[in-house]
Amino acid sequence: MLDDTLVENVIKIAEKAADKILEIYAQEFKVHDKSDGSPVTVADQAAHDVICSHLKNLIPDCPILSEESLDKEKEQRLSWQRFWLVDPLDGTKEFINKNGEFTVNIALIEGTQPVLGVVNTPAQGVTHFARRGNGAFRRDSNGTRKICCSKVNNETATLVASRSHAGVAVEKFKNAMELDWPVVNTTSMGSALKICLVAEGVADIYPRLGLTSEWDTAAAHCVLDEAGGAMLTPNGDVVRYNKPDTLLNPWFLAIGDPEHNWLKYHVTESE
Repeated sequence: MLDDTLVENVIKIAEKAADKILEIYAQEFKVHDKSDGSPVTVADQAAHDVICSHLKNLIPDCPILSEESLDKEKEQRLSWQRFWLVDPLDGTKEFINKNGEFTVNIALIEGTQPVLGVVNTPAQGVTHFARRGNGAFRRDSNGTRKICCSKVNNETATLVASRSHAGVAVEKFKNAMELDWPVVNTTSMGSALKICLVAEGVADIYPRLGLTSEWDTAAAHCVLDEAGGAMLTPNGDVVRYNKPDTLLNPWFLAIGDPEHNWLKYHVTESE
């Protein structure tokens, strides 16, 4: 079931959602607040509808959990051993600000780990994708190429940070890195693109020292794993999905070179 045909079908579904998002992106649209205060637009729901309607046909009886799913659907997830985990529009703030740094994220979860991931960046015409055991890839107007993480060097390191949620903890993390490197460059980026930059070897690390939801990271997590990187908690544990108590991720480090001790730079949540 987990083969190239399935991946290509998921890529096509992400592209259909991207087309719908770009239609709305080119127009005037209203912004509403969810109950948790986060913004949402008609594009979020439109992409959700496109993705869900097509995913249902790929794997019989495989449930779908989306950021835009109803609360009752989210409550059923604990009985699922395999399911689609979707963020129809990751980076709604970037969509609203029209900077192009928003993505469509589709992952297939088995147990507690993503085994397939597709991250489409509509405004850039770029797709990152991977499936377990087959490597990670980037597709754009120039074609498809395999991607891999970079090994650290002694001269420079590149840290990618959230454009909207960097904060003091990330600054402290960077300061700690500067004890080991003469130059630590910082790149700010929105959505799942930050993890994809690490997977491509453009950045060495993305420290997410703040809360995210599982659908924000699962697809890019698969891409990073297959590119040779890892997503670890500050304790060194692998980030897991479909946890019994919450759909929120812990603080994590998306790292490109697992042989380097990235955990030593971490600051605790109480600092």
